[in-house]
Amino acid sequence: MSAYVYLIASLPMLHFGTKPPFTFAKFLELCQGLISGDDMALLESSHNLGTTAHRSPGSTTLRRWQSFEKALRNEVVKVRAHSMHVDPAPYLAPDGSSELALTHVALAAYRNPALLEAEKFLDETRWQRLEELASGHYFDMDFLVIYAQKLLILERWERIHSADKEKLLKETLQKST
Repeated sequence: MSAYVYLIASLPMLHFGTKPPFTFAKFLELCQGLISGDDMALLESSHNLGTTAHRSPGSTTLRRWQSFEKALRNEVVKVRAHSMHVDPAPYLAPDGSSELALTHVALAAYRNPALLEAEKFLDETRWQRLEELASGHYFDMDFLVIYAQKLLILERWERIHSADKEKLLKETLQKST
């Protein structure tokens, strides 16, 4: 347990909208040898929670995060499908719970005319949920799970901010002609 305390105490604080202090891969390197093999495997697998179907992750916090993420994505799918007059059922993640508050979040994001701002709003909601999940977790595996998810959000925004926007615009314009 003392290795977890040492590791967590050495990690820099993360704040939404700031540059990540290091990559997710570097984070895993920092954890290597300081946490158990099972916990390491759990952190490594947490990288793809949003894009792949996982069987019951080994952490209650990770399960709660996965449930939230599925619910949020499902609400976004429902809102977008409704506006396009398409049945959302084939696009919904299985076992995704529904929260009324997330319906409002999805609607607010959809109604934002700026796509980037809408994505930022969704990620701010994710960040807020991670903050709620972090309550009471200071030097344990749940803290590391939450830290990893926050780091992935920051990494995503770093890729967005560092993208060559002119190149992307030219490619998009060439595809449309």
